[in-house]
Amino acid sequence: MDNRPIGVFDSGIGGLTVLKEIVEQLPGEDIVYFGDTARIPYGTRSKETVVKYVMESFNFLMKKNIKAIVIACNTASALAMEEAQEKFNIPIIGVIEPGAKAAVAATRNNTIGIIGTEGTINSNSYQKYIRKQLPSAEIIGVACPLFVQIVEEGWENSDVAYLTAQKYLLELKEHNIDTLVLGCTHYPALRYTITKVMGEKVKLVNPAYETAKLTKNILKEQGLLNEKIDGGICKYYVSDDPEKFKRVGGNLIRRQIESVEKVDLSE
Repeated sequence: MDNRPIGVFDSGIGGLTVLKEIVEQLPGEDIVYFGDTARIPYGTRSKETVVKYVMESFNFLMKKNIKAIVIACNTASALAMEEAQEKFNIPIIGVIEPGAKAAVAATRNNTIGIIGTEGTINSNSYQKYIRKQLPSAEIIGVACPLFVQIVEEGWENSDVAYLTAQKYLLELKEHNIDTLVLGCTHYPALRYTITKVMGEKVKLVNPAYETAKLTKNILKEQGLLNEKIDGGICKYYVSDDPEKFKRVGGNLIRRQIESVEKVDLSE
């Protein structure tokens, strides 16, 4: 049994949806979550900047004696995954590959939509992983940057969310997709609104769930699982405003976040 914690990293708050799935599938594991809230958003930044931020954040997590890191951020997974795996000698698990595999398994007409930040969509990372497994796939990527703000305001089931989704998702409806990847960790909160726009026949893929499943499998394969049945502890760290993190994060995962510590990555 390996009782060291799992590190979970995000550029901000959305990665809590991944943490929630990990807690549900691995309830005995301790988790250290770090959200780089002072430097959000990552989605509009250059690859070089994202890689720099990710490396600094991982250096902080490594001080917590973690046994693996889950990159609970689509943009960071798209732009910094390879560099992180080269530098750190522990399992590094991103959200894009498991999400892409689930989309390939789900599609019936080989027409797949992806929604995410500009950084995720422009990186073509989902497209590359999907085409490796399904070369004939037609893939339509659409950036939906306002969805993050809508979720963080708690407006995911509002008229504002519905009208915004109608505008963003029009192209996907026109291409008759049958599978849609929620390529940003905030977006699972918008499942109801997105389904309302796209219709019940479109399968929504939640990479957060698939990532937690992959994390469990990798830890098991490498003998790193904590064999406790439950009782895992989550510790939360951010680089800015703990109070906003507690408020928005608690709404996102539907549970109260008691304690959050602010850290300075420059120290």
